[in-house]
Amino acid sequence: MRLLIVEDNVELSRLVAAGLSAAGYQSDIVSTAAEAREAVSSVSYAAMILDLGLPDGDGLSVLRELRRQMEPLPVLVLTARGGLQDRVSGLRSGADDYLAKPFAMEELVARLEAILRRPGQLLGRSLRLANLVYDTESRQIFVDDQPRIISARETSVLEILLRRQGRVVPKKNVEDHIFGLEGEVASNAVEVYVSRLRKQLTEHGAKVVIHTIRGVGYLMSEEK
Repeated sequence: MRLLIVEDNVELSRLVAAGLSAAGYQSDIVSTAAEAREAVSSVSYAAMILDLGLPDGDGLSVLRELRRQMEPLPVLVLTARGGLQDRVSGLRSGADDYLAKPFAMEELVARLEAILRRPGQLLGRSLRLANLVYDTESRQIFVDDQPRIISARETSVLEILLRRQGRVVPKKNVEDHIFGLEGEVASNAVEVYVSRLRKQLTEHGAKVVIHTIRGVGYLMSEEK
């Protein structure tokens, strides 16, 4: 699951990214409002962690813009403005939660996961399909209750397909989930990882099928 961190304090953003990585989340870091807008328009994120004091504007303006566009992206506001009116303003502007600095990393992760567990959001402890189970916290995969090892990139593909099982996932969404803002990606990279995932699932005896919807994306379903 990929997150966007919008924070101009380089040291803090790196610490947050490291903490999220330890909790099993991938993240991209940007430091300005302009970069945040560009990132959201080009990558499908599970949630945003947004600082309000950005060098080129107020983070609340980014938040309000997202909500005017009916963008449902969950947003956790992270800021030094800890007053009551500041919190009320942030929540009324569309924030899903508000965390004042300084903070404990454990609390940030807990608040983020609470947001993602809300109806319509992406977080669930276990994702199941047929005899395949993926534990989102430990990132372990089980087939017939036996632990199986699948490489990291393929696990990322598996996660997004399981979260949307029975529905077509556009190729671009799969690419964003794997690579985020990493830069140039080979045109056939997604196909390569999907092919490898299919092979590994077959070898492990998973009774699931990954369908290629030509020109659109991929769909995971139970084997008939």
